[in-house]
Amino acid sequence: MATHARDLTLDLRVERFPYHQPFRISGHVFTETALLVAEISDGTHIGRGEGNGVYYLGDDIDHMLAEATRVRDAIERGATRDELQHLLPPGGARNALDCAFWELEAKRAGRPVWELAGLDAPKALRSTLTLGADRPETMAKAALALDPEAPVKVKLTGDLGDDIARVAAIRTVRPHAWIGVDANQGYDIATLQQLLPVLVDNRVAQLEQPLRRGCEADLDGAKRPLPFVADESAVTLADTASLVGRFDVVNIKLDKCGGLTEGLAIARQAKTLGLDVMVGNMMGTSLSMAPSFVLGQLCDIVDLDGPTFLARDREPGVEYRGGMIHCPAEIWGG
Repeated sequence: MATHARDLTLDLRVERFPYHQPFRISGHVFTETALLVAEISDGTHIGRGEGNGVYYLGDDIDHMLAEATRVRDAIERGATRDELQHLLPPGGARNALDCAFWELEAKRAGRPVWELAGLDAPKALRSTLTLGADRPETMAKAALALDPEAPVKVKLTGDLGDDIARVAAIRTVRPHAWIGVDANQGYDIATLQQLLPVLVDNRVAQLEQPLRRGCEADLDGAKRPLPFVADESAVTLADTASLVGRFDVVNIKLDKCGGLTEGLAIARQAKTLGLDVMVGNMMGTSLSMAPSFVLGQLCDIVDLDGPTFLARDREPGVEYRGGMIHCPAEIWGG
């Protein structure tokens, strides 16, 4: 239980991190990550958090900064992490503040965040590396350049012919790799039925968010020959129960649900409902990955490769080697 803060100060700032190259998914192309960085200090200890927001919900950097600024007085007057869950809705601003509270509590207690969360000491996690949508031959070349031990996540665009070619090209050059695909809402129920046999034939391990958010009922009664993963359809804890029978896995992202507090709650509820759990990210630096790495200790699938897209990361940063993400304690929450 979070304790009441006294004499806190909240610092908010915007930091921008450009990508190595444009990153394309269904309906969007990204060239940088604009982050809200929150630091909560008691004069002795500082807790830090970072939010990237949720682009498809209008949760951009201006919105995040306005939301966090709106609750500055409440935080500096002594609002706690528990109270934050009611002061702000889920989103990037609450994520940045929630994670800052977690780290502040850990430093005050002299205990790491994972211990405060009731978890075992964290271990390195096998993490996917993502291929942005591009021409099939370009994606195949990029797949060969990835760590050969890493699982591969493939972005699709909803163009059936191109997506079929993408999957086939990547499977050809990576015959033994774990491959998952992410449609980012690019399909409807009719085109999905044409895509599924191709995914099965190419031994794709899972399909993420095939249909648009709001069209979940179209999956009622549909056969799922491989696991379906809910991403845009699973934003908060309140969405979790409705996924049963439509999806097999819930992809938790701290920017969506508003921080580690709710992320842990979603993971635990999903397990009780018989759903597998995945942790993902909305991009961000290693300061975003570190709280998600804590959550990842509860997860079946891990997708924490955001910093690999950045032209620069924070120091110290997470490390990717041997198909695993390694997160030193000094990055956050240790």
